[in-house]
Amino acid sequence: MSVFNQSRSTVIRLIVAGVFLIIVAQLVNLQLFSSKYEALAFNNAVYPKVRYPDRGIIYDRKGKAILNNTIMYDLEVTPSQIKGVDTSFLCKLVEIDTAEFKKRIVTAILKNGRYRPSIFEDLLTPEMHARLEENIYKFPGFALVERPVRVYPFKAAAHIMGYIGEADSGNIKRSNGFYRLGDYIGKTGLEAYYERVLMGKRGVEYLIKDNKNRLVGKYENGIYDTAAVAGRNLHTYIDIELQQLAEKLMQGKVGAVVAIEPKSGGILSMVSGPNFDPNMLTGPNKQQNFNKLFLDVSSPLLNRAIKGQYPPGSTFKPLGALVALDEGIITPSFGIGCSGAYYGCSRPVKCTHSNAGHAANLRLAIANSCNSYFTHIYRLSVDAGKYKGVKNGYQKWKQYMNAFDLGVRVGVDLPSEDRGNIPDSSVYNKVYRNSWNSCTNLTLGIGQDMMLATPLQLANSMCIIANKGYYYTPHFVKNIDDETPADSIMNPFRIKHEPLTSIPDDAYEAVISGMQDVVEIGTARVAKLPDINVCAKTGTAENYRVIDGKRTKLKDNSVFVCFAPREDPKIAIAVIVENAGYGGTWAGPIAALMMEKFLNDTLRTERLKEVERIAAANLMPGWLVREQYKADSTRAYNWFKMTKDSSAIKRFLRREYKKDSLQQKENSPSPIRDIRTTWQRPEAIVPEQYSLTHPVTA
Repeated sequence: MSVFNQSRSTVIRLIVAGVFLIIVAQLVNLQLFSSKYEALAFNNAVYPKVRYPDRGIIYDRKGKAILNNTIMYDLEVTPSQIKGVDTSFLCKLVEIDTAEFKKRIVTAILKNGRYRPSIFEDLLTPEMHARLEENIYKFPGFALVERPVRVYPFKAAAHIMGYIGEADSGNIKRSNGFYRLGDYIGKTGLEAYYERVLMGKRGVEYLIKDNKNRLVGKYENGIYDTAAVAGRNLHTYIDIELQQLAEKLMQGKVGAVVAIEPKSGGILSMVSGPNFDPNMLTGPNKQQNFNKLFLDVSSPLLNRAIKGQYPPGSTFKPLGALVALDEGIITPSFGIGCSGAYYGCSRPVKCTHSNAGHAANLRLAIANSCNSYFTHIYRLSVDAGKYKGVKNGYQKWKQYMNAFDLGVRVGVDLPSEDRGNIPDSSVYNKVYRNSWNSCTNLTLGIGQDMMLATPLQLANSMCIIANKGYYYTPHFVKNIDDETPADSIMNPFRIKHEPLTSIPDDAYEAVISGMQDVVEIGTARVAKLPDINVCAKTGTAENYRVIDGKRTKLKDNSVFVCFAPREDPKIAIAVIVENAGYGGTWAGPIAALMMEKFLNDTLRTERLKEVERIAAANLMPGWLVREQYKADSTRAYNWFKMTKDSSAIKRFLRREYKKDSLQQKENSPSPIRDIRTTWQRPEAIVPEQYSLTHPVTA
């Protein structure tokens, strides 16, 4: 044999030996080390059924469950296990077409992989669940999974409770894989803020499948099962009856109500109008309902109690007085002469009173809500010589505001709170090119200029006055079941803040007496209650909005703040009703009814008519109708541009009829009939010029 042939033979032997060794090594690996096929065999024979835990229940101050659980079912799919499924039959049961079926399978694979279960259809209706349960064994790879669903038995507190939704890719990524596709998490409200407390812990039950994919029993008698651990319950300060009353009173209105227990900071009620039934965002129709609420230009999903920003107007005056008292700028006996306006600067600030002596001291100035008095003491505060310049004095005044939690987030146990606005001196430097003084922003002394506050901040300011200088951060949750030191989430709400405890009691009494006079003889007489001393302040804040690109002055906002009883304050309230006029017209009566209900645990019979009167009043701004039309028609127009589908835009087209007279031809034996032409044109204000006008001969 030639040398060449011998070499070739050796190479072939080596190749065969190498392949043999690789096969042997792989067999050893599969038999002794690899668990891949064992896992595949396990997955083919055993179905891991996820047991979702009940989320924690939320109770009101009297132990009533205001947020509870019920059971519904999801249809889950594991793409790798789909074998021989009658797609048409399944689509018929789930009420979708085959194109949607394929889309959902692809989405499940892309988001969660082939081997992990994903939600195919969530929150099945009872009818759909019954149909699927009877036939589920016919669909390998599909399974029905129990899902605890939230239910709101009192149909109240939507903005407080929030809602839960399926974890999206962002939630999963931020949790480092803790959440997975199909998990539900808190999206807003207490559900989101206390997610780690309420969520509980998933469990798994391993079940054996037969050759027809039917579940026939527990795997290994359940020794590998893990039980779901329910979330922990929350006990709150909320008075659900007071909450329901406030929501009823705010029907047909835009604004907010906040009621706080001054000594603890516990929030008794919080309402944002317009409101909605929280059960709309649970169950099988939740997405449809969410879309409807989201597209409503009156913004029912917006919690105006923590995100609405309003000029506080005259309701700020007691706080301005406290700053001047603490700085030693004034004493309770300090007074000025006011003839109906403040003339200390180039632009006068009008006052509603001109009678002599109405601002002879602090108490009278508060009772009569003298604009001159409070613009003057604001100027005295920021122009004080010890600060060596108005800019330094203003920064000190701003520090007081921030200590009252104005211009900063209060820190309530809800996500997405806004801070309001107390502008920094740098803002005025920029706007006025470093050339400004206390006359530039003197209306800050009466709660205007650039000052904005949320209803929650206004209610908290009443707590500071009621407590004579201290407050606790407003919050809903009083305690958590089985609370431990590790539950640090509650720590910020147990810290006592004391921004103004250095003011002597007699100074506070002057401010508080003036606020009581507002109720006894002033603009807040609508809030007077039998045998209860109420302290209050009305406000009427100017209201502007940009409509059709123009800054338009609307009807004033009605603002009211109060606390009661004076001797031992148990409730502090702030009410804002947009476009409702004077503070005592609508906001005051709402606050009065809420105080009476909470303090007496009932309403007098004659007061029930007042509840119905206020609830029946529709104060929704008229511009909302136009804005809704513009939003809907513009959205329909954009859809038409993208798809050329005119079905959505048809209802926004107006039909006009025009007769085109045609001259009869000479010697014509009979007249020629008129031709009627229909013209269609869009009524909406569309974002660009795009003509849809076209004649249609009829």
